[in-house]
Amino acid sequence: MCYLPSPMAAPTRLRADAEPVKGSGILARFFAGVIARRWLVVALYAALLPPAAFYAAKVQQDNSIDRLIVATDPDVIATRAFERVFGEGEFALLLAEAPDPLAPAVVARVDEIEQALAGIDHVAVNSTLSIYRRARAGFEPTPENLAAFRAFVSGTDLFKKQGLVGDRYLAIGLILDVAGTTERRAALAAIEQAIAKYRAHPAPFERLTELGAPWVDQYLDETQQEAWKYFVLFLAFVVALNVVLYRSVATLLAFLITLAVCLAFSVGIIGLLGGTLTIVSPMVPMTILVTATATLVYLHSRFVDRPPDREVGAHQVFAYVNKFVACTASIFATAVGFAALAVSDIRPIREMGAWVALGLAAVWVITLTLFPALQAILRTPTGQERRTFGPWIQRFATWLPRATYRWRWPLVASSLVLSALGAVALFGLPGVVTPMKILTNPVAYMNPRAPLYLDIQRLQPQIPGLSVTQVWLTGSLGSMSEPAVLNGIDAFQNALEKDPDVGSVVGPTTILRMIRYLSGQGDTWPTDPAQVEEAAAQLEGLVGQEPLLQRFVQPHELAQAQLTVVSRKPEYEDLTRLADGIRAAWGETVARIPALKSLELRIVGLAPLHAKMAQGLVPTLVESFVLTVAIIFAAFFVVFRSGTARLMAMIPSIFAILVMFLVMRLAGMQLNIATILIASTVLGTSENDQIHFFYHFLEGRKDGDVEHALTHTLLVAGRAILFATMINAGGFLAFGFAELPPIAQFGMLAALAFALSMIADFTALPAALWILFREKPRDAAGR
Repeated sequence: MCYLPSPMAAPTRLRADAEPVKGSGILARFFAGVIARRWLVVALYAALLPPAAFYAAKVQQDNSIDRLIVATDPDVIATRAFERVFGEGEFALLLAEAPDPLAPAVVARVDEIEQALAGIDHVAVNSTLSIYRRARAGFEPTPENLAAFRAFVSGTDLFKKQGLVGDRYLAIGLILDVAGTTERRAALAAIEQAIAKYRAHPAPFERLTELGAPWVDQYLDETQQEAWKYFVLFLAFVVALNVVLYRSVATLLAFLITLAVCLAFSVGIIGLLGGTLTIVSPMVPMTILVTATATLVYLHSRFVDRPPDREVGAHQVFAYVNKFVACTASIFATAVGFAALAVSDIRPIREMGAWVALGLAAVWVITLTLFPALQAILRTPTGQERRTFGPWIQRFATWLPRATYRWRWPLVASSLVLSALGAVALFGLPGVVTPMKILTNPVAYMNPRAPLYLDIQRLQPQIPGLSVTQVWLTGSLGSMSEPAVLNGIDAFQNALEKDPDVGSVVGPTTILRMIRYLSGQGDTWPTDPAQVEEAAAQLEGLVGQEPLLQRFVQPHELAQAQLTVVSRKPEYEDLTRLADGIRAAWGETVARIPALKSLELRIVGLAPLHAKMAQGLVPTLVESFVLTVAIIFAAFFVVFRSGTARLMAMIPSIFAILVMFLVMRLAGMQLNIATILIASTVLGTSENDQIHFFYHFLEGRKDGDVEHALTHTLLVAGRAILFATMINAGGFLAFGFAELPPIAQFGMLAALAFALSMIADFTALPAALWILFREKPRDAAGR
């Protein structure tokens, strides 16, 4: 209830020797002890804060998609084994865009850029110019050499197929032999430094454009480094909320100090465990802050509702004893919602769940010890000393029970229909609606206004693609230089190139065809057995000397080879279809060329790994959600002995989650690495409101009917539910300003789900209770 201030109600506090509230038990004695020893409590946290902050500062950020790869996955293990043979290559392009890409001035400037790139650690250049330079033992941009180079490039379609030259660009292919984010950052920084002046003054190019997965990863990394902005917005929201709700500087200070300690301790735990934040990790500290703030609102709202005849110290102990079970259960429910992510095979997702659960354990301790100590030290006012926001709650608490009784059937029916539609939107309806798809293309996670994204979309029709899959062939010693095997590999490559989604295929015979072209023998694979024997001999002689050839054939043993397939469609379904096409083409080729039967084919590469990783989030969504429901249901069994309460308490959250998926479907949104986690996040976090609702509802049912219980619940917890929901929604809505669409969508959808859950708290839930208990309001029942 919200009491008006009384001039006679001078606040009194517990003294150090004050007796606990009479007959209130262990909890009352505990909280009385915390308040009595408030300076000792604050001193203890002051001593622990520096080491917590130290470990929090050690936490690093790595937003590359590679972080989400499951190290124990068989395909990951195969890809790592492949990289040990052929190098850890990440492929990127620099496109010199010009109306005539083979004009002398353009070629001369490209030569300057390649010279500037030479010598950068972990970076190799592969371009038409570098191939020509190696073939001619050097290159000087004289008129004669420039004319010869134009004839060299124009005389074959080999380079165009590989994407090294187009109608309006000349490409510099970059192979980054990097292991992890640190080496990638260093290599890209060196590249940026080398080409800075050419990008600033591109003439004679129209522009110098960067494309490729390494730059996409760098973009994702750099954008998430600005996650601190979300917390500044949240801080502003907390300040505004305190000013409006409690109208007290002392209360605001108590809130901010407690939240700062919660944040330092929770992030410090991550640092102590040696954790690294990833693209999904900004949700960790935000969830900690949102849950902590909501808990503080519940505790302080109960504290400010002091009756005029109860002294402040005694009432503070009463408030904490009264809210202890509900606050404990609500924090536990949120912790389990995230701990359920432990079922995920993806390490960052699994770690995120563990970090939130551990952080919330710290929040539970801090909010129930430090905050009451700060309330006592700062003498935060109650409603008797300062009018707080929300006198309307008494009118609302009287009006709502009867309104929900009157509209109980439409409210329950509409919520069931909307929930059913949400389930269809998510899981689909056979033959009518397809299930929601999950985005697996990292480019789709970029801001559509970002220059890199715009360049990728603009140039996609002109280049072979950016999705790289490797086909790994293994055989016996020396098998890759056998003429019959080389014939088979070239036939297999030709079969792959017929796939309309394949932009280019580069393999051992591609390099050998280039060598034949350079020697004036044409750019096609020979059909004459003697010429094939000659090409095989060239392979054996060059593979130990030519780094480019070593990217495709194992040197020395000649027992392994690979073909690099560049495709235009990077989504999981597309790459699955591509893999099926590769296996089908291999089977047909082996049937025609028996020499290939002794070779084993494996499909590896980062593109299929990234797609598989994102698709692997679907079991995370389903399994973690089911586990969360089961554990929260068990928690409700402990808190609420009533079986009815256990079931009814989940109605608002389930309704909110399913309707949120319906909104996603209607808005054309798709599941991604962030939105896939909304169900568990919202269920765990929004259950706080239902726990407080039902705790006080059952409290009111002990000596009253449904109407009395609902009125009691709204008077005690209604205002806190409203403002806790505003905190949850406002905190996650801060992510709506994120640069990355998945994070922005997560924030907006989570805020929507919290709002929907609160609406259901005040509409569908009371309506369902009226139907369930088969009671009527007092006047309608003749009482």
